[in-house]
Amino acid sequence: MIESVIAAFTLPDLRRRILYTVGMLVVYRLLANIPVPGVNLEAWLAFTEQTSSDSVIMFLDLLSGGAVRNFSVMAMGVYPYITASIIIQLLTPIVPQLEELASEGETGRNKINKITYYMTVPLALLQAVGQIRLIGFSLGGGLESIMPFFGFAPDQILPTLTTMLAMTAGTMVAVWIGERITDEGIGQGVSLIIFGGIVAEILPNLSMLFTLDDTAARTFSIIAFIILTVATVLVIVVVQEGQRRLPVQYGRRVRGRKVYQGQSTYIPLKVNTAGMIPIIFAQSIVIFPPLVANFFVTDPTGATGGFVNTLALSLSNFGGQQSPQADPLGFTLYWLFYFLLVVGFTFFYTDVMVSQQKIPQTLQRQGGFIPGIRPGKRTEDYVKAVVRRITLFGAVFLGLVAILPGIMAVVGVLLRIDGLDRSALVINGAGLIIVVGVVIDTMRQLEAQLLMRHYEGFIK
Repeated sequence: MIESVIAAFTLPDLRRRILYTVGMLVVYRLLANIPVPGVNLEAWLAFTEQTSSDSVIMFLDLLSGGAVRNFSVMAMGVYPYITASIIIQLLTPIVPQLEELASEGETGRNKINKITYYMTVPLALLQAVGQIRLIGFSLGGGLESIMPFFGFAPDQILPTLTTMLAMTAGTMVAVWIGERITDEGIGQGVSLIIFGGIVAEILPNLSMLFTLDDTAARTFSIIAFIILTVATVLVIVVVQEGQRRLPVQYGRRVRGRKVYQGQSTYIPLKVNTAGMIPIIFAQSIVIFPPLVANFFVTDPTGATGGFVNTLALSLSNFGGQQSPQADPLGFTLYWLFYFLLVVGFTFFYTDVMVSQQKIPQTLQRQGGFIPGIRPGKRTEDYVKAVVRRITLFGAVFLGLVAILPGIMAVVGVLLRIDGLDRSALVINGAGLIIVVGVVIDTMRQLEAQLLMRHYEGFIK
């Protein structure tokens, strides 16, 4: 591997690509430290230091790659673009025009990409308002102290538009940087931007383990972090690379005057087709009830307001209490609900992805068949059954990775080690899956570049 790295840097073109990628990531990280116009940064930083474990802030910080902690112009990262891409992906089998474009090859894909870019701008504007309001709810409604000029009163329109346009421009610049990395650098640009943001937050999050007062708790937390990270990365690699190979047989074909003999191949079905998307979906759903409940809280103390206020107050605190000792029922319900959501979304998203591939139709058109399975409807049912069987393992795996902080909190209570759950918060499950997936993909692209020049690649 060291020889391959040296070989990559001795090739001028490949060295230029690697340095270009690193340079663009550095530019993104510099932009991620420019605060949004109109924010009271001192008040915001004081709030985030006091509530370092706030679930809403942690979720938004993951989506932005750490830019929310600085309330940066990059606070939304590239996720409005990813949201637009997912929406287009889900609408393609439903809308005939999109399905027709998808079947037109490179030209159709370019048109779909252009539609995705157009959709990103209004989504970014809406998400800018939603994200600021979301932060306001996590502040308990005290948004005025953080964004004193944000609102839709007559004297606030211009500062509000400035803030929204700055955040939207930050997203589009991030997407542009990602596209430049894809075209001129190494790896998939948008994924590398998210990867860079997550990796940049590892050291600050790791420093939390060293702030524990108890020496024994600090030592056990650091050891638990090392063991947990190594074990999780190992399992993620095994599951991400795991696949079920369906054998496919092609009959003898006649093309003009040539006769092509039948051949055997296989269809690779991945154990985890959905990647980290189900965890993102589940996190969005988990934080939605507390946000809605905040609208109906009339008395935060719970002394007045009746049943509606009590119910809204309970829902607004759902997931906020991360201690199994203080609220065992709420703690259990939160993590169980989160686990079931991840599992459910994994099956849903995998079904959508596999349906879009149209494997049975493609096989039948090319004269292929799965041995022992009749082409057509029987092949479609067989492929779906196999996919759902292997997805069960992938879904349970994603669910366990997602609830690692809760598992470590329970282990910490059983072993009487305070702060042990922080070992699973240095880099959470979704972040770890992104990091491992991006590293594997980038290594493969670098290997392909080396093999083109007859050098030994990274992956044996």
